[in-house]
Amino acid sequence: MQLSCVICYRGLTYVRCGVVVFVHQGGGGLAEYAVVPASQAALRPPEVSAVEGACLPIAAFTALAALRAAGVGLDAGDGRPKNVLVTAASGGVGTFAVQLASLAGHHHVTATCGARNLDLIRSLGADEALDYDTPEGAALRGPSGPKHDAVVHCGEGFPWSAFKPALADAGGVVVDLTPRLASVAVAVLHWVLFSRKKLVPLIASAKEEDMEALLGMVSQGKLRVVIDSRYPLSRAHEGWAKSMSGHATGKVVVDMGVADDTE
Repeated sequence: MQLSCVICYRGLTYVRCGVVVFVHQGGGGLAEYAVVPASQAALRPPEVSAVEGACLPIAAFTALAALRAAGVGLDAGDGRPKNVLVTAASGGVGTFAVQLASLAGHHHVTATCGARNLDLIRSLGADEALDYDTPEGAALRGPSGPKHDAVVHCGEGFPWSAFKPALADAGGVVVDLTPRLASVAVAVLHWVLFSRKKLVPLIASAKEEDMEALLGMVSQGKLRVVIDSRYPLSRAHEGWAKSMSGHATGKVVVDMGVADDTE
C-alpha cells in the first residue's frame, strides 16, 4: 500500500504536525490514520500534489528497482545504450518504467500495451509502442526493431519461451515483477548454468533516498504521474477491484477528499 498524508511525529523525533509526506506502507493504508516507520517516509515538496505523492512509493520505486536489476543506467551517460522493453506498459509500474528508461536519453525503449494506450505510451517517451494483440506485440518486437538487452516484465502469463527469442544474442535480462514458482525455477536454472539470457525475479525494498529522488523528478516536471481514476474511501473496494482487473491505465487512487459520486 502507498499513501500520501500529514504527520505529527516521525519515529522518535518530533517533526511538527502538518508536515506532508509520502509513504511506502506494507499494508493498512486504506484508512484515515496509519502508523508507518520513519525509514519509509519522505517529505513531499509543495509542487507535488498529495494524489501524485500517493502514486509513487510502490509503483515508481518498483520501476526504478526493476530497471536497475536489468542493468539499465538511469543517468545520462551511465553505462552503454541498451534496448529496453517494458511489457504491460500502460499500468502503474509500466508508465513509470517507460519514463525512467527514456529519461536517461541514451536507451531505445520499446513498450507493449493495448491499442487504446499506444499514443499515451509514446507520449511518455517510448520509441516504439506495440499493441500486444498484434503479431509484433506477441513477438515482443517490431518487424525491424532491435532485440532487447533488458526487459521489465510488468504483466503476467508470458512463458520464458516467449522472451528468449526477443533477447539480444549476446545476452539479455528479463526482470519479472510478479514471479511464480515456474519462473523462479527458470531463474535458478539460469543462475546455475551461467546463462547469457536469463530471468530474474525482482526482490527489492524501498529506500528513502530513492523516494526523495522520485519526488524530485515529479516536482521538476521530469516524471509524469498517470492516474486512471479516483475513489472516495467509502468506495475503496471499487477502486481495488479496478486495480486488480488489470485494465487500469496508470494508477487507481483512494482520495479522502473526493466526493462519493466521483470517479
